[in-house]
Amino acid sequence: MHRLLVLYNEPQDPAHFRSYYVENHLPLASKIPGVKAATYTFDVKTLGPGMTSYFCIFSADFESEAALMSALASPEGQATAADIANYASGGASLLHFPIG
Repeated sequence: MHRLLVLYNEPQDPAHFRSYYVENHLPLASKIPGVKAATYTFDVKTLGPGMTSYFCIFSADFESEAALMSALASPEGQATAADIANYASGGASLLHFPIG
């Protein structure tokens, strides 16, 4: 298995991010081929003192790294990636790694 992890920084307009993400972006992401499981949260906390810089975290699991790369290159994957600019004013980091 292989995981895509998206870490979203605090946006300029948190209310816009939440509504756009749930109403527009997640429906786009749900069309990406090959996703075995996907989750997201707005309830991001640190284990220690201080505040986290992450506003939202999304993860999606794929059968393999090749399946992830194919999914991202698909028209659905490209549309989802292009949509990030519409709500993530604080920026986002996209990571991927094998899971076992």
